[in-house]
Amino acid sequence: MSLLEIEDLVVRFPGRGRRTAPFTAVDGVSLDIRRGETVGLVGESGSGKTTVGRAVLGLTPVAGGAIRFAGTEIQHLRRAQRRPLASRIQVVFQDPYSSLNPTMSVADILGEPLRAAGVPRGRARARVTALLDQVGLPGDAADRYAREFSGGQRQRVAIARALALDPELVICDEAVSALDLSTRDRILALLIEIQERTGVAYLFVAHDLAVVRHISHRVAVMKQGRLLEFGSCAQVTSEPAHRFTGELLLSSLVADPERQRERRARRQALQH
Repeated sequence: MSLLEIEDLVVRFPGRGRRTAPFTAVDGVSLDIRRGETVGLVGESGSGKTTVGRAVLGLTPVAGGAIRFAGTEIQHLRRAQRRPLASRIQVVFQDPYSSLNPTMSVADILGEPLRAAGVPRGRARARVTALLDQVGLPGDAADRYAREFSGGQRQRVAIARALALDPELVICDEAVSALDLSTRDRILALLIEIQERTGVAYLFVAHDLAVVRHISHRVAVMKQGRLLEFGSCAQVTSEPAHRFTGELLLSSLVADPERQRERRARRQALQH
């Protein structure tokens, strides 16, 4: 049985005026995530991929379909009913600068979910130290403020916060898109290492298929709210079933200017 099952998910947002029809952001999306697996959810801006993640987190109302976590439907749970899920489903947001409170010490940021879960102070402090070690930050980072760290270090703090309660699933919403290339690669390697050690599953939401290919076991491709294809990483990124997936592959940046020009020309040819 899969850890997370999304079946025919539909998410609609009200129109801006009385005569404006509702906007369907997600239209009949189905996918699943197994325990210890990373599923990459990729698409252009506005494709609905982030909305899928927000629906799993209960941050967006669901108009249709089902979301099952460990066999239990969760799409219509009220806020109080979702609280027990907080220790099992966590999130890492895109911007490490806005996702952390700059006025709080790292110890307070990491200790907050532990205190909310009723973990005693002594155990919480030990857990904070272990989390910092787990994400490759020195122990004295606990007493520093988030604003004192670089973007990559802040994202490590954000990952540590997401892991504080030993979740079974972490939703990574564009978790590396705000980072430079070298920092991005280190964070991806960290996520893979943590998964191998803990067995946590990831829903990895991104717009860059090259990044998704680096970390995912399976890949789902979205466009305009619909799922175009879903399969093994090797199949989707090497022999895509849909032309749009090929366009996404060619849109990924490469360091070689000549190769980049060739990719741009091939992408333009696909679009005509």
